[in-house]
Amino acid sequence: MFRSSPTRDAEFAEFMRTASLSLGRTAWLLTGNADLADELVQAALVKTYVAWPRVRSGEGLAYARRVLVNLNVDRHRRAHTTPSDRIDGIEPRHAEQSVDDRDQATRMLATLPAQQRRVIVLRYYDDLSEAEVAHHLGISVGAVKSSASRGLATLRSRFARVPEGEGQ
Repeated sequence: MFRSSPTRDAEFAEFMRTASLSLGRTAWLLTGNADLADELVQAALVKTYVAWPRVRSGEGLAYARRVLVNLNVDRHRRAHTTPSDRIDGIEPRHAEQSVDDRDQATRMLATLPAQQRRVIVLRYYDDLSEAEVAHHLGISVGAVKSSASRGLATLRSRFARVPEGEGQ
């Protein structure tokens, strides 16, 4: 049975204060939607709070991140949707011009299959090792490597800048 205590609540409040920004960024990159990202973070924090007594010391962020990714996977399974091959408004030849724009990066990520997107977000945006990504997603290190390689190759081929004067 779930029991709250002042010490437990204070520990979790501190965890939330330090982890929310990172979890929010990850959720936003996974969903590309601020409202969905907020909902995912809230749901992940609720599940993490309930499990807090079982979470190993120092591993709260890893636990919450894995919950967040799993919730996002569940959301995709329920929706049965896949990203389109091309997001309206993005010209593959000119996408790199505004790559600094976070919305543009999210749109680019949205063109990838779900596993490749999750791997790239965790590996390169959250700066996790291949082993950590494998652990979070419940897949092998080899699957992380191949998903990252394929995802990056897809992004490069779809959104590589074409030098002016070429390809016209």
